[in-house]
Amino acid sequence: MRQTTTLTVRLAASAGLVLLSLNFFGLTQNLRPEGLTPDVLRFGERDLLLSQNELEEEIVRGEQETDAEFLNRVTHSIADGMAHIHWERFDANRFHQQVPVWENYILWGMRYITKIPEYERYHFSNVEKSIERGIGICGDASILLSQILTTEGISNQIVSMPDHVIVVARLGDQEFLLDADFGVVAAISLNEAMLHPARLIAAYAAEDKYDSTVSEFTQALTHTNQRWDGPQAFITKKYYFEKLAYFLKWTIPALLLLVALFLFRNKGGV
Repeated sequence: MRQTTTLTVRLAASAGLVLLSLNFFGLTQNLRPEGLTPDVLRFGERDLLLSQNELEEEIVRGEQETDAEFLNRVTHSIADGMAHIHWERFDANRFHQQVPVWENYILWGMRYITKIPEYERYHFSNVEKSIERGIGICGDASILLSQILTTEGISNQIVSMPDHVIVVARLGDQEFLLDADFGVVAAISLNEAMLHPARLIAAYAAEDKYDSTVSEFTQALTHTNQRWDGPQAFITKKYYFEKLAYFLKWTIPALLLLVALFLFRNKGGV
């Protein structure tokens, strides 16, 4: 029995120290991957125009800024501050699409435990982590934008359609369609865009952001789309699991060390 307790103490203490060391090492690292050069970005030289610090500053609302001014500016800022990598083209570890083990060993391990594809190429719901990593596609940009607008008291919903995700915001009686992936703000309602997709396409063309994919998803919008009340509804369980994972990454090693200490003291030393 004493040998079993000794082994348990050593295993718990060792595991706790390893995980704790991993967490502290992670505090010295930055999620922003290296190598985000124009040749790997979807929009080339027009991509990633803002640094991490600049984007963090851009999402702060000005004292005299109106709701309309803020949603317009922050939509463009997110588009300029997120790197548009080709999501399925590169190894998942190259640009930290898979959460690094030093960032969160729970989210890292879920790729191997569950085989769920989303954990291989992860989409953060946490605003700070999303900005720090600085990569994403339409879903990442929309989740980020939706939360920023909600924080500022601006009514909004995430809108998903085949192959694209945007945000619809409402100011009084006016709806705005916000594409934080392309950096486009269209002062038209979702219903209007569904009935007259050419008007939405014109908004992209006015921003010089029109390409074949815009035509495809605007046409898809007329056939099927779904509104979601924020990321909690859009990504459901993963939204809450991410919060839990960041809580447990520190709690687990602390509990392991406490268990080891309790067993050690209860036996009068091992």
